[in-house]
Amino acid sequence: MKGNFSRLLLSGTHSGCGKTTIFCALLQALQNRGEDAAAFKCGPDYIDPMFHRSVIGAASGNLDSFFCGEYLPAVFADSARQINLIEGAMGYYDGMGFTSEHSAYEIGRRLNAPAVLVVDGRGSSLSVLAQLQGFLHFREESNIRGFILNRVSRGVYEGLKAVWNEAGGAKLYGYFPVLGEELTLQSRHLGLVTAGEVENLREKLAKLARTAEECVDIAGLLSLAASAPALEYEPPALPQFPELHIAVAKDAAFCFYYAEELKLFEKMGARLSYFSPLEDSAPPADADCLYFGGGYPELYAEKLAANHSMLRAVRAAHARGVPVFAECGGFLYLNRLLDGHPMVGILSGESENKRKPVRFGYVELEAGEDTLIASKGARLRGHEFHYYDCTENGAAFTARRKGSEYCCFAVKSADKNAAKRRERYAVFCQTIRRRGAGARL
Repeated sequence: MKGNFSRLLLSGTHSGCGKTTIFCALLQALQNRGEDAAAFKCGPDYIDPMFHRSVIGAASGNLDSFFCGEYLPAVFADSARQINLIEGAMGYYDGMGFTSEHSAYEIGRRLNAPAVLVVDGRGSSLSVLAQLQGFLHFREESNIRGFILNRVSRGVYEGLKAVWNEAGGAKLYGYFPVLGEELTLQSRHLGLVTAGEVENLREKLAKLARTAEECVDIAGLLSLAASAPALEYEPPALPQFPELHIAVAKDAAFCFYYAEELKLFEKMGARLSYFSPLEDSAPPADADCLYFGGGYPELYAEKLAANHSMLRAVRAAHARGVPVFAECGGFLYLNRLLDGHPMVGILSGESENKRKPVRFGYVELEAGEDTLIASKGARLRGHEFHYYDCTENGAAFTARRKGSEYCCFAVKSADKNAAKRRERYAVFCQTIRRRGAGARL
């Protein structure tokens, strides 16, 4: 198939250069203009898309070449709108290890999306142009078509623009001044704080959008996005679920999900419902399986522990053979203790904050035994970013990354006679694309 999609990749020189702030400012400016825009984030990032959804009031998703493989263009096309802005992760060329594999650069090339880089201009003047030249010529075909200078004054920008000669066809599309603390989007250990935690978010974004209108050539960026060539893609052939009801835990504590994954379940015929481990008394009683995703349960550990009816209901569902899949924060919730607070206790581990990354990055998993999610010897892909660790991470899979390996994936069965329910659930397991954080089956 072939489609004409106006698209632009906005990336940066490094993490912390301000690309997410400028990306959100541009999205808000497009919304103010009445444009039909979609947002995407490169890589395994759940938080920035939540900001994108808050900005544009529409779905925003991920473009992850490690998980999507050959279907990356199809994933993009499935959610594309009239104008499509793609936000890079980390630095433009930063991929796995010391390569550009699965980087924003690679994703931009695979989608034929022209790239504009955000460059932090603090503490330099003419030297910043040497940095631009370096990024432009680091690869024979960098795909870079322009730059936006961040944290510089109008005078500095105009001076640099007069010297810059649009080398290699790349132009300067504007600048952002140094922003006051009241406009800064704060971060914590897994990235930006979630959109719901930011005070006066709409007011901040309105001010950021006005800055973008004043300081950035938005018309020029739209023209650049429209110049992207037609994109060829081939949608995957999807199997269909038997009748299946997936109950998804979703609230402030459990909010890290790929929108594409949930949409995929529905395309395959599953019925999704949502419940809150924080506020509800129990998951839906008729659910065929429970899905606990990631998030920040540690921030709500006391409230989660105090919801005794929910804890009892999850234990009871497990006891009667309802399969449960949990990853990341969901895995912490199923264990016995989280920072000393009692959790569900289906698994017997204790989890605590190690104050530094415990495991980080893409990982390949090999099944050491037959489980619902994979047969012995099967290989799966996953991603980890943990500041928390558990005393019992399981041993059903061996995880390998950069020459190191370790055991993970807790498997615990409560009712071996619940064959029909578990057979339906096995199809769900086979479509999960993010693994390695731990699961109870």
